[in-house]
Amino acid sequence: MSLFWSVIRQLAAIEAMATSKKVITREEWEKKLSDVKIQKEDMNKLVMNFLVTEGYVDAAEKFRMESGTEHIDLATITDRMAVKKAVQSGNVEDAIEKVNDLNPEILDTNPQLFFHLQQQRLIELIRNGKVEEALEFAQEELAPRGEENQSFLEELERTVALLAFEDVKNSPVGDLLDISQRLKTASEVNAAILTSQSHEKDPKLPSLLRMLLWAQNQLDEKAAYPRITDLFTATLEDPSV
Repeated sequence: MSLFWSVIRQLAAIEAMATSKKVITREEWEKKLSDVKIQKEDMNKLVMNFLVTEGYVDAAEKFRMESGTEHIDLATITDRMAVKKAVQSGNVEDAIEKVNDLNPEILDTNPQLFFHLQQQRLIELIRNGKVEEALEFAQEELAPRGEENQSFLEELERTVALLAFEDVKNSPVGDLLDISQRLKTASEVNAAILTSQSHEKDPKLPSLLRMLLWAQNQLDEKAAYPRITDLFTATLEDPSV
């Protein structure tokens, strides 16, 4: 057999090995999972991280008592959630006051966050039909910032455009009046407060779940195995051969 055909056969064999999937039974997979040792303390910290970051005060305190995890300052969570709730309710001025009470440097050192809070104030004025007050507020408070920052100017122009449409909800900028806009601003404030308190701005658990899904997608290309299709129940689904 010539060298050419030998190489071709070897390449074909390698390709077949790469494309064929290994089948892992449930028994084999569960054994692999049981061999992975995770400390209960690490799991408790993961749960507590989620509860604190998301602001579940009562649940965090109850879990702390039951699990014996390190002490947490519940007052800081309560104050942070009060700010978040104020933004979600459209009470932006109250939210700004609460943030400054917590730590004035948060807004002093984060011009983008302060602009977005002021932008949300403008949106609430427009939502409540206070047109003249909204225009005056935009000119005095937001326009100067827009002159210094092109992205701020574009966001301001888009917000003021709400006044140009009779049917605002169905306009190209109608999303600014949606509850999702409030939630977006509230999340930004929440993250800034967490950072100022030396906490992670995002909980670790969702990131780990996204990593799990990514890892499964990568493994799907190489093997058939019992995979988790429902993250809520974490039930293993037998591989399809």
